[in-house]
Amino acid sequence: MNENVLLKEGGYMFYFRCGLYMVGLLIFSYGISVTIKVQHLGLAPWDVLNVGLYEKLGFSIGTWTIAISVLLICVSFILDKSYIKAGTFVNAFAVGAFVDFYLWLDFLPPTTYAWPDVFTILLGIVLMGFGGGVYNAAHLGAGPRDGFMLSISDKSGISIGKVRIMTESSVLIFGLLLGGPVFVITFIFTFIQSPLFQFSYLSFSKLVDQLTIKNNENKKLARHTG
Repeated sequence: MNENVLLKEGGYMFYFRCGLYMVGLLIFSYGISVTIKVQHLGLAPWDVLNVGLYEKLGFSIGTWTIAISVLLICVSFILDKSYIKAGTFVNAFAVGAFVDFYLWLDFLPPTTYAWPDVFTILLGIVLMGFGGGVYNAAHLGAGPRDGFMLSISDKSGISIGKVRIMTESSVLIFGLLLGGPVFVITFIFTFIQSPLFQFSYLSFSKLVDQLTIKNNENKKLARHTG
């Protein structure tokens, strides 16, 4: 088998991981948009901040998502740039753009200000947890928020869990002061989303690993028989 074919085979996994990454971002962003639609029930801390900035200063929610992400990347770059990869920049701009696009399309469950909204926000949380696990399983770079917290943990020696609690608590307080939507769901968001994230991350990471091993075996076989 000639070298060009081998290179093409080697690229299959890269394209697969890129596709998986984008699908995960699309699902994750749609989940954010769904929760924003019923924000009177509360939002995740970072989204409380983005909505609060939007309501106080204008622009769009997606624009603030991008701005905060870029700021976090800059801080991470100073602290520990090892967490910054190409996927980190894609994440920073794609999530904000997708959220604005979904909200503009309004292809979302209607807001009823009644009990159906509970199912709507639970759907959004499920999509965020699942989508977040999927795009992280592609291993193309930590998201801006994750990279930021990981870099702080590495530099300070504080556990990732404690850094996450301190960071999200600070973000939540700041978002609340800006008038962001904080309610019951805000305080149980992580407890619902995290297990779903872990399940989808582990499941798709296993799939990626299996396909990578199979792809490498095929490449070795091709070299010996080519």
